[in-house]
Amino acid sequence: MGLRQRISADLKTAMKEKDTKRLSTLRLINAAIKDMEIAKRSGEEGEATGLDDSEIIAILSKMVKQRQESARAYEEGGRLELAEQERAEITILEGFLPRQLNEKERTKAIDSAIAEIGASSIRDMGKVMGALKTKYAGQMDFAKVGPEVRQRLG
Repeated sequence: MGLRQRISADLKTAMKEKDTKRLSTLRLINAAIKDMEIAKRSGEEGEATGLDDSEIIAILSKMVKQRQESARAYEEGGRLELAEQERAEITILEGFLPRQLNEKERTKAIDSAIAEIGASSIRDMGKVMGALKTKYAGQMDFAKVGPEVRQRLG
C-alpha cells in the first residue's frame, strides 16, 4: 500500500472513530498533497499525475519542521497548550515518515556517500548532499547532516 493510500485509509478510520485531532491533521496532509499535485499539474501543461511516495515524504518532512518551529515559538511565548497541540500533530505526521537514522547509521551513510562519489574537498559537498537526499529522503534531518558532511570534507 502506497503512502497516499495509507493516509486515505487512516483518514477514513479517524472519521469512523470520531478522532477529531487525528482527522484534522490528516485533512491538512491531504490538502498539502493536493496543493502540490495542482502545482505540479500546472507545470506540466495540465497532465494529471499523482505524487510518488518520495514527494509525499518531502511534504510530510516539511510539515514536521514547520510544526517544530511553531511549537518552539509557542513555548517561548508562554502558550504551552498550543505548543502541545503542535507536538501532537508532529507525532501523527511522523507516523507516516520512514524511521529516522540514529547517529551511528547517519555517520555510516555519510561515509559511504563520500566514498561512493569520491569526494575529497568541500567543493564536492553538493554532490554528497544530493546523493544523501536521494537515498535517505525523510530518514535524516539534512540541516544537521550538512555540518557533519562539511566537517568530514573540510
